[in-house]
Amino acid sequence: MTSTIVWGTGNIGRAAIRAVAAHPTLKLVAVLVHDPAKIGRDAGDLAGLGHDLGVTATGDIDAVLAARPRAVVYAASGDLRPGDALADIVKAVRVGAVVVTPSLYALYDQRNAPPELREPVLAAIAGGGGSLFVSGVDPGWGNDVLPLLLSGLATTVDVVRCQEIFDYSTYDQPDAVRHLVGMGHPLDYEPPMIAPTVPAMVWGGQVRLMARALGVELDEIRETLDRRPLDTTVTTRTMGDFEAGTQGAVRFEVQGVVGGVPRIVVEHVTRIHPSCAPDWPVAPDGVGAHRVIIEGRPRIEVTIEVTDEDGNRSAGGNATAAGRLVGAIDWLVTAEPGLYDALDVPLRPAPAGKLGRRRP
Repeated sequence: MTSTIVWGTGNIGRAAIRAVAAHPTLKLVAVLVHDPAKIGRDAGDLAGLGHDLGVTATGDIDAVLAARPRAVVYAASGDLRPGDALADIVKAVRVGAVVVTPSLYALYDQRNAPPELREPVLAAIAGGGGSLFVSGVDPGWGNDVLPLLLSGLATTVDVVRCQEIFDYSTYDQPDAVRHLVGMGHPLDYEPPMIAPTVPAMVWGGQVRLMARALGVELDEIRETLDRRPLDTTVTTRTMGDFEAGTQGAVRFEVQGVVGGVPRIVVEHVTRIHPSCAPDWPVAPDGVGAHRVIIEGRPRIEVTIEVTDEDGNRSAGGNATAAGRLVGAIDWLVTAEPGLYDALDVPLRPAPAGKLGRRRP
């Protein structure tokens, strides 16, 4: 059994605890939290399992890492604290742990990551013998392994398009929805997540990763952005009111341009209510889906709908992102120490013993 810790218990951390607890070759040995109110609570309670796992949350990072866990799922946010997230991850790698995380966007395509991010990780790997694999949270497989797999079914490929289409009223992160994405703000407010250059910084690595796999050179990476106001005030179940005239929908693309034409596209279509921007792409049920479209011959379109936590689509996406990361741990444990990306780490069938296993 591989001793594994989960660091952070937000949207991804909750799902990661469940995934580790269900995995037949992983053993959850610690949960690290920042919020003092969570210290001492059982991991099963924090993950919403309805029963205890016998592991209580702690805030003592040094003590947990001193026990030299073999694997770490780093689920703490890196959106607003990338420097702190990098320092935490480097600390874990330096004690010899295999670390999997969605928190460092720039390392999605680790070969082209800035030296100030890549070099501390490589030094920690050399010094401690650990490894790092970074995959996306939106979710990673939807912007790398799935579109690449589908492209192999086509006779010709003109455009690879990856879409996330979501109603964000179900997303359990009000600050991110309102202030990072801009829902409910006037249209003259500049949301940090969609400010110029930010989408390319966050999702450009996945575009470059797909380009590398497809053997094409990108001319450049472009961004497009469109925002729409709400026609009427809407009330959401978890985040209260969003006023008429404020941002109710946002659509952006990160485009990998080849020969002057966008050929590899990551697109997000996000609403706070289905009445806003009805002419934009919609999920089959209007709630949420991930979609990959291969424009070519034949045209291929695959839409995936995932639910978790009582039918929540956002939670479903988070769960699959966590599943990709947690599912990579046993492969990474047997691989050489190193810095890995989605082209290195295979997405494999569920391990022996998982099929039909009782839910954790």
